[in-house]
Amino acid sequence: MNRALLACALPMLLAAAPSPYAARVAHVLKATPLIDGHNDWAESLRGREGEGRWTLDLRAGLDGRPIPYNTDIARLRQGMVGGQFWSVWVDSGLPPLEQVKETLEQIDLVKDIVARYPQTFALARTADDVRRIHKSGRIASMIGVEGGNQIDDSLSVLRAYHDLGAGYLTLTHSKTIDWADSATDDPRHDGLTPFGEAVVHELNRLGMLVDLSHVSEATMRGALRVSQAPVIFSHSSARALDDHPRDVSDDVLKLVAANGGVVMVNFAPSYLTEAHRHWGADEAAEKVRLNAPPFGGLYIGQPAKAAAAMAQWHRDHPEPRVTLGDVADHIEHIARVAGIDHVGIGSDFDGVDNSLPDGLTDVSTYPALLAELMRRGWSDDAVAKLAGGNILRVMARAEAVAAAMQGELPGTATEAALDAAKR
Repeated sequence: MNRALLACALPMLLAAAPSPYAARVAHVLKATPLIDGHNDWAESLRGREGEGRWTLDLRAGLDGRPIPYNTDIARLRQGMVGGQFWSVWVDSGLPPLEQVKETLEQIDLVKDIVARYPQTFALARTADDVRRIHKSGRIASMIGVEGGNQIDDSLSVLRAYHDLGAGYLTLTHSKTIDWADSATDDPRHDGLTPFGEAVVHELNRLGMLVDLSHVSEATMRGALRVSQAPVIFSHSSARALDDHPRDVSDDVLKLVAANGGVVMVNFAPSYLTEAHRHWGADEAAEKVRLNAPPFGGLYIGQPAKAAAAMAQWHRDHPEPRVTLGDVADHIEHIARVAGIDHVGIGSDFDGVDNSLPDGLTDVSTYPALLAELMRRGWSDDAVAKLAGGNILRVMARAEAVAAAMQGELPGTATEAALDAAKR
């Protein structure tokens, strides 16, 4: 960040991060870009604003919208963000070609945001791009495609996304797909199919990052076995602290360390504490118990009664408190098990319906998290690795692997041909 921007940001940083850590955080983030692995701002803009997404003023005040956003330019500056992977997510229940179309539109929206605010954002493809853009005082903008379902079982579609600027592919979202098992759906493949392995190989050849957030543990292990480049978890946490299948077990954390990858810690409360995970499951069950058309529910067909009963349930069962300290606990656990070189930040801002930890409610709050780690004894060098150094190393290594594979022709295998023997 250049000196003028740092001077603007520092007063707000001082308010957010307790002395004496504010100055240290500012020093770290001047030299190392803070890079978040996952933000759903573009997808939320599309869903909430419709055609207005192309013209909405993104500079400030989006926290005052009817549904508050976690992100706008003023708060990105306040949070001293240096780089962001913008997620392009589409509903996996859509017809396959519609998913491809909507993914292209989401990529276009990210590029449009960058073009509308060139003094704030610049597109980045490489680790060197990120460093250069950060030094210029702008926010390096990368693109992550959040679901293997979005390639419609086609390596050609994957390559098209790469050519348009996509920097990673999340192998699944919430549903198991034809070639990979999801963490939150019934497994069908015991991980990756042969075509799934071909997707990982093609990602390596292209220099795109293999993202293992949302995938089953068997898929994690399969991808770690076949990937020649370091993998990422763009927005996941530690399963030892919260036994959610979206999180990463200690055994897999050790494999990530051996692979050279990075786990970027998620801020969503249900992935952070057992208490919140159980409360969320109870809440979902109560909604079904009260009203589950067309056949189930105590107050089926009576939405007003169901809503009143649900409101009473919330009064009787308050949501468990989750805090910035819980996020710091996950970061420290991953650092202990995998090593300080293998942890990062992947907030999931604007993707969790404003259900966020106390102290980490929007993109202005990253400095407070880094200050908390310093309070716990983290050195400036360790904080720099967490903030952006680790993901930059992973990006650079993936680029080197891709360069070594450039003698290979693009993959042409199809899912039907490769996986026929497994059916």
